[in-house]
Amino acid sequence: MVETDRLIIIPLDCRQLRLYMQNSRKLDKELRISHTVRITPPRIRDRTEYLIIPEMKKADKDNYLYYTFWIVVEKSSRNVVAELGFKGGPNENGEVEIGYGTFFGYRRKGIMTEAVGGIIRWARNRSDVNCILAETDEENNASIKVLQKNHFENFCRKEKMLWWKKAVI
Repeated sequence: MVETDRLIIIPLDCRQLRLYMQNSRKLDKELRISHTVRITPPRIRDRTEYLIIPEMKKADKDNYLYYTFWIVVEKSSRNVVAELGFKGGPNENGEVEIGYGTFFGYRRKGIMTEAVGGIIRWARNRSDVNCILAETDEENNASIKVLQKNHFENFCRKEKMLWWKKAVI
């Protein structure tokens, strides 16, 4: 778990991730979060069940954290306001890629900037992570601002996609 001024960022274990995909009130009670109706597209549920959870189960120790969803909970309301996570474990150079999204109604409030900052602090405490990578569409100004505010450097362009990095050592 990661805590910032306004947020609690919770990595879900396999059981919790299944409950999250089902929009279960059991998880809400367990984590003491407000129930938020989430509609998860079937392709995301399938990807979670058949790709993400098997990777989590294969991971050593707490390395499942690189495969799961991290939910972002606003402290004051106990609402889940965003999700973020890694796109797999660190490569041979200690690089991990992140992805993230803020729920409608919570955008433009600095939530994701704060959440990514929290994940950067978490990664600094990991001996296996040297650098965080992120990919954004060149027109996704909100995502670009999140990365810029967290001092990521744009290092590459591939067609319409921009690649960013942030050293954490």
